[in-house]
Amino acid sequence: MRQLSRAGFGTVDLAIGHLGQLIRAYVGDGQQWGLDVRYWEEDNPLGTVGPLVAHRDELPDDFLVMNGDILTDLPFDDLLTHHRDGSSEVTVAAFTREVAIDFGVLDLVGPRIAGFREKPKLEYTVSMGVYALSRSVLDRYVPGLPYGFDDLLLDQLQTEDGPAAFPFGGYWLDIGRPEDYDQANVEFPLRRPTLIG
Repeated sequence: MRQLSRAGFGTVDLAIGHLGQLIRAYVGDGQQWGLDVRYWEEDNPLGTVGPLVAHRDELPDDFLVMNGDILTDLPFDDLLTHHRDGSSEVTVAAFTREVAIDFGVLDLVGPRIAGFREKPKLEYTVSMGVYALSRSVLDRYVPGLPYGFDDLLLDQLQTEDGPAAFPFGGYWLDIGRPEDYDQANVEFPLRRPTLIG
């Protein structure tokens, strides 16, 4: 919330469901950050995109969507500006992550070994869980049904302009797995000034 406020955002909509009352109790109306916080309560999980479809008439022409389980120093205002300056209806914040493989990797051609790499490190560009969207992208979906971001992205890959990427090389950590949560607890105190000021 502090990061969004510092980046110049004024309104935040939170989609809440199971245990949403805990989020509401902590965040309140957002006044402590200079934000206007509204809540979209889900009786059934609607995924990342489903709540947006249900509330599309309340959204501005262009807006950000993000998962609640990430730590990042991504400049949210720059992402939205980049999206507005482009021609895509969807822009995905993208991070290049290195994955260490703990095994010797065999390259096979039929039953023959054609190559071998001892414990290689592979690079993947991944979605950070932060997106800039144009409201018009939601028009093709039916309100009340669950839609994940994967549904939206796969649909967008079939369009003429297709989705765009916003490459980011700063700090990003997805804390959706227990080991990542443990890592976040170690790193957060060190990164607190850049994450929440």
